[in-house]
Amino acid sequence: MKRLLITCTVLSLCALNLAACTPKKADQPAAESVSASASAAPSVANIPAGDYKTDPAHTSLTFGVDHLSYSHYTAHFTKIDAQLKLDPAHPETATLSATIDPQSLELNSPPKGFHDEMMGKMFFDAASFPKITYTSTKIDMTGANTARVTGDLTLHGVTRPVTLYVTFNGGYPGLAGMDPNARIGFSAKGKLKRSLFGMGYGVPAPGTTMGVGDDVDFSIETEMTGPALKTAEK
Repeated sequence: MKRLLITCTVLSLCALNLAACTPKKADQPAAESVSASASAAPSVANIPAGDYKTDPAHTSLTFGVDHLSYSHYTAHFTKIDAQLKLDPAHPETATLSATIDPQSLELNSPPKGFHDEMMGKMFFDAASFPKITYTSTKIDMTGANTARVTGDLTLHGVTRPVTLYVTFNGGYPGLAGMDPNARIGFSAKGKLKRSLFGMGYGVPAPGTTMGVGDDVDFSIETEMTGPALKTAEK
């Protein structure tokens, strides 16, 4: 049972990695319901172009993996750093890069020593691969406030393309006296197969459900801060 839990964690980590990226969103089977609910696209008229970074207090990466077909095991990473270069007038030209610290993996009531085991050579091998990274390579706009972001995810020393389905939730140019920097928000969803990143331990044999699924679903909620509010010229 302990090994099954370990595998769950591995899957989770994979999902979180993808999750490290926080930019625009689009529609995919899993993301369709999210974008469908946003009938009116948030305005980008007052949002300045420039460099944005994640606000740690308003950013989360959550993942889920099938466990024995009895439940969806969930966990998350707590140290995520993403940078976005954005021109609201031309969102398809945006670039995104993100880094996740695998050591920041948080598990639900883990057995003693379980986190260390997950960080060991059998799984994340955090000593050899201390960073999980994601870099966008293409952005396709799929709606007024949705996009499909394609990028390269590097996890456990393996680099493979991963797609994010992102939705822009809105933003503002800054609030004088309260929040002087521009702020924007995104929601994103995606999926990956952990076995493709060298983490296939515990995947059920064909025709069985004894183990932890290969598919890792993840979701991202993030707010990013950008250029300072411009004061009116006197």
